[in-house]
Amino acid sequence: MSESWSFSMPLEEAVTTQRALRRLKTDPVSDALVLRLLELAQKAPTGSNAQNWEFVVVRDPAVKAALARQNRRAFSLYGALGRRVSANDPKMLRVLEAVQWQADHLHETPVIVVACLRGFRLGFPNIAATSYYGSIFPSVQNLLLGARAVGLGAALITLPLWSTFAARRILGLPWSVTPCAVVPLGWPIGRYGPTTRRPIGDVVSLDRFDNRPWKQVSRRE
Repeated sequence: MSESWSFSMPLEEAVTTQRALRRLKTDPVSDALVLRLLELAQKAPTGSNAQNWEFVVVRDPAVKAALARQNRRAFSLYGALGRRVSANDPKMLRVLEAVQWQADHLHETPVIVVACLRGFRLGFPNIAATSYYGSIFPSVQNLLLGARAVGLGAALITLPLWSTFAARRILGLPWSVTPCAVVPLGWPIGRYGPTTRRPIGDVVSLDRFDNRPWKQVSRRE
């Protein structure tokens, strides 16, 4: 049976209901859909129009298991610290529960996309690092919005990349290709819905940090 999916969702709806969905079903996600999402990712701008993305689509259970091990190792540190710091913050503890679920089940995710960049970063200190990574994250956001439009669960994670040496070895990446972000894809167990954010006046400064003339602007519903 042929698949049917549409990217006709209005942009504002996709943006205002996008969220990290970490609890994913094991149901398959077709190559056709993944490749279409990556075509949309490729439409993003890159520095000097270098178009130096590389995307590794991981389906092999052994490769997924290796990435999942790296994720669990990193989360064992991150999660312990996060629970200690957030002991009195129920909302953050719920987030950590979702991250824990993902850590426990990442190897079962139907598809894991690893977004990478070709080209060497300038050495230590990391000169122009922001320019380098600025060529990958717009494409990752395109991927996440595309997933939202078709109801596919997704999240940008980096814990499997805490050791880029290990990630390169697992994925067979040369030194000229840097893994930058990991996006697990699958049909969600939960659901998308309107996201809640701080009022815009609380996060926008004019000219210099903490000059907040829009502090009293109410959040647009």
